[in-house]
Amino acid sequence: MSERLWLVVPAAGRGRRMGAALPKQYLPLAGLSVLARTLARLHEAFPEARLCLCLDPDDERFDPAAVPFADWRRVPGGAERVDSVTNALAAIAGEAGADDTVLVHDVARPCVRAEDLRRLASAVADDAVGGLLAAPVADTMKRDDGTGRVGGTEPRDGLWHALTPQGFGYGLLRRALAEAVERGVAVTDEASAVEALGLSPRLVSGRRDNLKITHPEDLALAEAILAAQETPDSSADRNDSA
Repeated sequence: MSERLWLVVPAAGRGRRMGAALPKQYLPLAGLSVLARTLARLHEAFPEARLCLCLDPDDERFDPAAVPFADWRRVPGGAERVDSVTNALAAIAGEAGADDTVLVHDVARPCVRAEDLRRLASAVADDAVGGLLAAPVADTMKRDDGTGRVGGTEPRDGLWHALTPQGFGYGLLRRALAEAVERGVAVTDEASAVEALGLSPRLVSGRRDNLKITHPEDLALAEAILAAQETPDSSADRNDSA
């Protein structure tokens, strides 16, 4: 892939599961908004990257002062994540090369570490397919029987939690998303669209504290994680499973 790096951050969600008056990207987190915290982490790792920030066209809460990047643009977000990412890729069609690296990151993951970001970017730059940050499953996995009871225990060997960012070449990612939508494939993340092409993205081990803020209790947990990451021993690798 090319050394030129694009960042795509979908941030058009309404955050209904949070049950808050504001979309979760605007909720306060350690003195800043979740959005500002996430962008600051990305900028720490990639200050020269080009950013596409996908926002609801009717979003009036957004403050450009939250964006630390010199080269960035606002892109209309869509109804679903795949729509937002597709819009971002279309917006840079005249500038991005087919081999340019595109990293897509959840706005609700403000705790991602700069070293994980750089490691992923390095890994996908040398990979013909691309890849994603992920963490091996550490918990026992249960499958329900449809009635709220355990239907079985799933072996956790070989299972990973998909995280973000997820990184792919511009041309490959745009083709994967377009074909997935055309074929009616459920696109839960960018990797799933690439998988639908018959390709196997690389799993790049990431820290478990790369939390996605989804439920109300996650906000307090994210604040605790950010505080813990400031301690001298926070750089230790904590990906080992119990």
